[in-house]
Amino acid sequence: MTAAKQGGVGPSHRRVLFASLVGTAVEFYDFYIYATAAALVFGPLFFPSESASAQLLAAYASFGLAFVARPLGASIFGHFGDRVGRKSTLVASLMLMGGSTLLIAFLPTYQTVGWIAPLLLCILRFGQGLGLGGEWGGAALLAVENAPPGWRARFGMFPQLGAPVGFIAANGLFLLLGLTLTPEQFRDWGWRLPFLASALLVGLGLWVRLRLTETPAFAKALEEGPPPRVPLAALLRHHLPETVAGTFAVVACFAIFYLATAFALGYGTTTLGYSRETFLAVQLGAILFMAASIIAAGWLSDIVSPRRVLMGGCIATALGGLLLGPMMGSGSLFLIFLFLALALTLMGFVYGPLGAWLPGLFPPQVRYTGASMAFNLGGILGGALAPIIAQALADRGGLFPVGLYLSAAGLVSFIALAALRRQGRAQAFG
Repeated sequence: MTAAKQGGVGPSHRRVLFASLVGTAVEFYDFYIYATAAALVFGPLFFPSESASAQLLAAYASFGLAFVARPLGASIFGHFGDRVGRKSTLVASLMLMGGSTLLIAFLPTYQTVGWIAPLLLCILRFGQGLGLGGEWGGAALLAVENAPPGWRARFGMFPQLGAPVGFIAANGLFLLLGLTLTPEQFRDWGWRLPFLASALLVGLGLWVRLRLTETPAFAKALEEGPPPRVPLAALLRHHLPETVAGTFAVVACFAIFYLATAFALGYGTTTLGYSRETFLAVQLGAILFMAASIIAAGWLSDIVSPRRVLMGGCIATALGGLLLGPMMGSGSLFLIFLFLALALTLMGFVYGPLGAWLPGLFPPQVRYTGASMAFNLGGILGGALAPIIAQALADRGGLFPVGLYLSAAGLVSFIALAALRRQGRAQAFG
């Protein structure tokens, strides 16, 4: 008997899991090096000088542009993922993301070419968003559509683990550069090196993904009938409640992550006055808690259900937001680390089960489009606006309103999960 029939995990499953992990790690590495560079150097390099806060807000706005592009990428890649297949679509999304990231390394600055510099930066950032818009949903489907019975949430957590792996690679490289280069060297050319290094990682991701075969669920769906001519139209016509609920259910995970990474890094190195290297080291330590909680959430989700784990994580997020102001605002590096570790632990419980829960809301014929659209529309609400709103709130009222913003995000996702009581079409995975 095969490992799948026995309910176990065989060599073919391990190849799939490695491919889903490596691919999303590369994609998230690309995304995070932009977030880190936006918090550290993109303001003065690519935007006109008004004030340090205005430049930082402009850099965060360019960072948020990719979230606007992600639903468009989700509709484009979801269309071909539901009609042509998961494998080829995942390869294309990786190439677009990687190419956009690599070209950022060669951009001129505002001081060199004026307004053309931020324009080019925003175009490439938009390209990053298009690529990532098709990435997560495809990677999640690659994992869960190959999962043996009883393993769906644990398989679905592997694309989620790409997030901390990519973050550690990105911020670890920035930390290494900060320790080996002078501030002037880092500002002049050192920040470009992580973007250049992306080419090597994209090559690794392509090598892994080109060796895959199509998922059993997609192959079975083709045998049952032709795919929808326009998967997005079929999704909106027949699965709008699931799409809306899925969109709001992911708001909390995006808000937690980008408040604990991009916003915290910018706030810690400007308002609180910590060195870049010190704060990056703190965040690298805290991200390990996120990786551990993703694994724990995956195992727990297979025991109970992904939806229940997500709901518990949302309640904890609403409560945890009340600690942001006292702990981050204390100025104590130890308390800041404790809060970031707590926030990213909560992130694992509102993010880890999504790989199994979101695809389970949709049948195979529109699953790529549905999971991708919900995830990336939620990214606009929870991620694109989070650093901008948080920075504006902090400038006007300190960190307490920022904490309330995080609590509100947790409540929004909890309400969405509570409103959609269906557990999804688990039988559609085969």
